[in-house]
Amino acid sequence: LLAANARQSQFGSLLRNRLRNQSRSPLGGNAIRRCHSSAPPSASPVWHPMVAHLTAGQRRAVGIWLATCAGMTAGAVVLGGLTRLTRSGLSMTNWSLFKELPPVTQADWEREFQRYQAYPEYEYIVRERGSMSLNDFKAIFWLEFLHRTWGRAIGAAFLLPAAYFWARGRFQPAMRKRVLIYGSLILGQGLLGWYMVRSGLSKDTLTQDVPRVSQYRLAAHLGSALLLFSLFTWSALTHLLRVHSIRRRRGSARPPGRRCPPADVGRLRPRPFPARSLPVSTPACWPKMADRWVPTDYWALQPAWRNLFENASATQFNHRLLGHSTACAVAAVWLWAVAAKTRGAALPPRTRLALNSLLAVVCTQAGLGIATLLTYVPIALAACHQTGSLALLGTATWLMHELRRLP
Repeated sequence: LLAANARQSQFGSLLRNRLRNQSRSPLGGNAIRRCHSSAPPSASPVWHPMVAHLTAGQRRAVGIWLATCAGMTAGAVVLGGLTRLTRSGLSMTNWSLFKELPPVTQADWEREFQRYQAYPEYEYIVRERGSMSLNDFKAIFWLEFLHRTWGRAIGAAFLLPAAYFWARGRFQPAMRKRVLIYGSLILGQGLLGWYMVRSGLSKDTLTQDVPRVSQYRLAAHLGSALLLFSLFTWSALTHLLRVHSIRRRRGSARPPGRRCPPADVGRLRPRPFPARSLPVSTPACWPKMADRWVPTDYWALQPAWRNLFENASATQFNHRLLGHSTACAVAAVWLWAVAAKTRGAALPPRTRLALNSLLAVVCTQAGLGIATLLTYVPIALAACHQTGSLALLGTATWLMHELRRLP
C-alpha cells in the first residue's frame, strides 16, 4: 500500500510538471486554452497568400502603383462626365490610337472647326445658341482632348510598371492573370470610347433633333471603367492591407457586412440612361415626379422593355429607386453592426471604420443627387454627384475587402 501511494504521488508530480511546461510554451498554452474555452482564438490579420511572398517594400510599391491606376481611372470617369455635361464629347470627329495631336496653327484650328461643322451637333448648337465661334469650339475640343490624353496616360502608367514588376517576379500566377485582364480592359476602354462617339456623329441616331451618343454604348463604356476602377482598388487593398480573419462565436450573429448582398454594391453604379436626357425631360422635383410617385408615362414605349433604357421618365424613376434602396441597404447594414456589437460580435476597428465611412458617403451622395435635381443640374454640382458615386463605389469595395474570406 505504501509503495502504491508513492507511485501515485510520483505520477501526479510528473503530470503537474508536464502541464506546467505546456502552459509556458505558445503551442501548448493555446491547446490548453482551447480545451477550456468554447470561444475561438482571435486571429491577427495576415497577408493574402497572393502577396505573402513579397517583402514589405515590394508589397508597398505594387500597392501604390495599383492605387495610382485606380485614382487615374476615377479621374477619367470624372472627365468623361464633364465632357458629357458640357457637350464636348463629339468635338473630336476622328480617332487614332497613337497619332492624335491637337491643332497648332490657326489654319489647323480652322480646318478642324470646318470638319466639326459637317456633323449634327454643330447644327444643334447653332440652332440653340444662334452661333458658335472658333473660341467656343476650342474650349470643348480641349476638354475632349484632355479626356482622351488622360486615358492614354492611364495605359502608360499601367503598362510600364507592370512590365517591370512582371520581369522582377513580383506577380504570382493568379496576379499575372489579373494584370492581363486589367490591360485588356484598358485597351477595350479606348475602343469602346470611339465606338460610342461614332454613334453621336450620325444623323440616323438623332433623338428629337438632338445629337446624342447611344445610351447602350455609353453604359458599356462607363460600366467597363467602373469595373476597372473596382478591380484596381481591390488589388491595391490586397497589397497594402492585411486581411482580417473574421470568425463567428458560437451562438452569436454573423458579421453584419456579410449579409449585404453583392447586388447592393452593384446599385452604386452611376446610371448612364437617366443622365442622357435628364436636363430637358425630367421634372426638377423630389421626392415625387410631377406630383406623382410613379410617372404616368412609365410604359409609354413599345415593346415594354425599351422603357427601361430609352424612356427618360422611367429611367429617372429607376435611378431614384435604386438610389433610395442603396441608402436604405447601407443604413440597415450599419444598424445591424451596431446591434451585433451589443451582443459581443463587434467587427474589427478598421472594418467598423469602412462601414461608418460607407454610411457617411451614401448620405452625402444622396444629398448631392437631390440638390443636383432641384437646381436643374448645374455642371459643377452634377460633376460632384458623379464623383460621389465613385467615392461610394470605392468605399463599398473597401468594406467588401475587409469582409473577405481567405482562400
